[in-house]
Amino acid sequence: MLSKPLILVVEDESGIADTIQYVLSTDGFTPLWCSTAQQALREFAAALPALVILDVGLPDLNGFELFKRLQALPGGAQVPMLFLTARSDEIDRVVGLELGADDYIAKPFSPRELVARVRGILRRSVRPPLVAPALSPAPLALPSGAPGVSSASPFALDEERRQIRFYGQLLALSRYEYGILRLLVRKPGRVYSRDELLDQVWEDGSGSLDRTVDAHIKTLRAKLKAVAPLTEPIRTSRGSGYALGEDLPGAL
Repeated sequence: MLSKPLILVVEDESGIADTIQYVLSTDGFTPLWCSTAQQALREFAAALPALVILDVGLPDLNGFELFKRLQALPGGAQVPMLFLTARSDEIDRVVGLELGADDYIAKPFSPRELVARVRGILRRSVRPPLVAPALSPAPLALPSGAPGVSSASPFALDEERRQIRFYGQLLALSRYEYGILRLLVRKPGRVYSRDELLDQVWEDGSGSLDRTVDAHIKTLRAKLKAVAPLTEPIRTSRGSGYALGEDLPGAL
């Protein structure tokens, strides 16, 4: 078993890959370089890494598509991923964040900044262990006295496992999606501005964009709608921010 966190580096430019591998290895990580998407899929399936550094411009597959395929593999949703790309346009950054990426850094970049981002992601990513689901999973018990969470709420919040269930179904959430929904669930009806969400969920939101919050709200809504298509749990307060509805049915 590796004593150092395994970092899967998917980058087709050997010079950049060598730099990333060097700085990671000297900072206590075990880098594993893949130059193609197909190689990355094989290595990821063979051993789940602690984190993936993923270039968008790969020779055999678009990095965004590779991200979705990695997420679909067993355990893939539990692995944080950081996009590394020469594209610096905001739209590309937003696309990556909408997919659920944990961070995004554009070339040219500082290797030390990259390592700092990796450490920050791993420090804040306390992913729950993978467990086989029960045949008929029951909603997790709500924490005793959790502020603002009604016993009739369709949400069940387990902060120790960093899990949230919606109408009894466990949601597959990224770190930031969990952080946003946790805030909303604990105080239904309370409107959080984008700046508040950036400060409280991203910890250091100074380098993030308002569109970052909007992108994660969009993916959250899609995941909630997949469970309960006729509900709209997250409400938009025009010009103010987002809140969790207070009138959600307690059962479907």
